[in-house]
Amino acid sequence: MEQITSRTNALMTHIRKLGASRSYRRKTGEYVGDGGKLLEEALRWGADLTAVVFVPGTALPSIPSGVRQVEVPADLMASISPMETPQGVLFTARYPETALPEILPGRRYLAMEGVQDPGNVGTVLRTADAFEADGVILLEGCADLWSPKTLRATMGAAFRRPVWTATLGELTALLRASHLPLLGAALREDTTDACAADLSRAVLLIGSEGRGLTEAALAACDGTIRIPMSDRCESLNAAVAAAVLLWEGYRRQREEEGTCPT
Repeated sequence: MEQITSRTNALMTHIRKLGASRSYRRKTGEYVGDGGKLLEEALRWGADLTAVVFVPGTALPSIPSGVRQVEVPADLMASISPMETPQGVLFTARYPETALPEILPGRRYLAMEGVQDPGNVGTVLRTADAFEADGVILLEGCADLWSPKTLRATMGAAFRRPVWTATLGELTALLRASHLPLLGAALREDTTDACAADLSRAVLLIGSEGRGLTEAALAACDGTIRIPMSDRCESLNAAVAAAVLLWEGYRRQREEEGTCPT
């Protein structure tokens, strides 16, 4: 175990940059996570940790050999933590392999376009994990999955569920190869009520709350779906809309498998 007290130490500077800069994370291939619960999830699901930093008296889980362990005073932790209220422990880790597969072998995926809020992106991934979606695809304009705020919002789902970043063109080519339809949450002439649409085998596409899906994304969709709701309401939060559609697809799958009580 090391002890560091200097704010100008190279590791401390590295951690600050990881928390603050998406371009720096991409350049170094590392990210930073904050909190003991997130650390436990990272260890449980095999994240490639490089360092664990903690304040004195912190109870740590078993850390694999080769992972740097560093004790720092509380004021130094406050200066390097990406969170307003540090949890007393943080970690750095290498990016997982995120290359797009040649085909998507599963039956239900969630894609997002232009969802910029880290909390929404993290919540959608957490929900996709809860309802057994086979993966999540982030298109242009989405919040960085590996930013500290997004990562915390996933509650560990980022380590359990595959997530890919793709352009719209890459996504449509992948879906053609996988024989999966792309269904966008939007209003169009071919829009189908979500209660009548087949959501058990599809890629569900959610757009930003402000402008919805772009025209290019809508043109790439095989169909569009809408969530029935009160006439008084115009739309739902992006994460809430994703949760409703993911649940409906999960429910349909359970019905097919005979595991949904009647």
